[in-house]
Amino acid sequence: MKAKTFRTWLEYLESVGRLAVIGKKVGLEFELAAVAKKLDGKKAVYFTQVEEYTVPVVSGICSTREDFAEALDTDPYGIIPKFTKAVDSPVPCRHVEREQAPVKENIIRENIDLMKLFPIPVHHEKDSGNYITAGLFIVRDPVTRKQNVSIHRLQVSGKDKLGALLLPRHTFHLYKQAEEEGRPLECAIVIGVDPVTLLASQASTPFGVDELEIASALRGEPLEVVRCETVDIDVPAYAEIVLEGKILPHVREPEGPFGEFPKYYGPRSDKEVVQITAVTHRNHPIFYTIVPAGYEHLLLGGIPREASLFQSIRQTVPTVKAVHMSPGGTCRYHAIVSIKKRNEGEGKNAIFAALANSFDIKHVVVVDEEVDIFNMEEVEWAIATRFQAERDLVVIHGAQGSKLDPSTDNGVGSKMGLDCTVPLNSEPMRYLRIRIPGYDEIHLEDYISPETSLRSVHLEGVHVIS
Repeated sequence: MKAKTFRTWLEYLESVGRLAVIGKKVGLEFELAAVAKKLDGKKAVYFTQVEEYTVPVVSGICSTREDFAEALDTDPYGIIPKFTKAVDSPVPCRHVEREQAPVKENIIRENIDLMKLFPIPVHHEKDSGNYITAGLFIVRDPVTRKQNVSIHRLQVSGKDKLGALLLPRHTFHLYKQAEEEGRPLECAIVIGVDPVTLLASQASTPFGVDELEIASALRGEPLEVVRCETVDIDVPAYAEIVLEGKILPHVREPEGPFGEFPKYYGPRSDKEVVQITAVTHRNHPIFYTIVPAGYEHLLLGGIPREASLFQSIRQTVPTVKAVHMSPGGTCRYHAIVSIKKRNEGEGKNAIFAALANSFDIKHVVVVDEEVDIFNMEEVEWAIATRFQAERDLVVIHGAQGSKLDPSTDNGVGSKMGLDCTVPLNSEPMRYLRIRIPGYDEIHLEDYISPETSLRSVHLEGVHVIS
């Protein structure tokens, strides 16, 4: 398995020429993020010298859909079916002893100073400080013993303290339960895991499903986990770094602004606070960061949402073929859906199902199955030639959306759907795409020869000097 651990995946990327190793010393503030952003969507990057730190930094380990497909041992079209199957059939993790867990090679319980230990970068111009952007945030439900995994932006607020943005989802629910009882909520922040576990952490699941068990299902074998030192949390045994801590009850401190996925800044406000109680890490640890709003960030959020979206639409339109949360729509706000239309009205039903799947989804485009929804030129062509606003447009006002969308009124805004499917009763020639017979079988290397040039009889005999 190429992606068994963070390090085996890095080794694979280097072996296929998709890992850029940076030997030049770089600064934590902006420079590291700028170089990683330049390579976004092209190569992962391994910084060997970050200021005076001995710990290297990696970013961009999966910044294309093809990267995630390779990590999952499938192709881009196989990602959603494989992910959906794993969400439906999680596999329990396998507990290992501390001696078998590389992440326990170093255990720090006292004098914790995060900025002295690890090169935690500042990414964007107006960010309020150094941020951990790629930490798997794990908490446990004390009643069911099931764990919940998610990723939150984490601001370094002190030597051993983090400010956390907890959106109103599963982790926030467990925290509020604990806070109402006057107790902290234990947590662990895991940095540097394999891309399969990273992707599983973003699964949209019902409350009570452990995303690490989804990772086990995706891997085809149980993920090895080990119990933390100071909290009742299990973490991947081959992680690079684990920060153990507690979300404090009735404590809020300023956090933000921070550059978020829509490519705008999330505002500053008082947020929950995590007190770090211990740090464990591998020998020669590697720090991992995600540059916000880069392809890695967008795809990591988008692919699991596609799996959930596909399931939602299939309940209403069983002939849905594929869905795509496009990068131009931040992999959150725009959904492209392809269906095999069998009944009039199914295009609009698919729009309603997509909008109901997630409050983040703002615009939906539904096309017929022969349109390549991963090719935005094709999608735009369908809008241009198969859509009439008078009959195919769905608009809903005053709906809940993303508060990070600056065009909304504190998250309340309009939703829109475009039904670009062909009417079933249309004349066959009206929407028949032009086609050149034999086009797909043509291989240009069979026709173009570097030895063949313009015939001399067609030359003017005048050389143009530029």
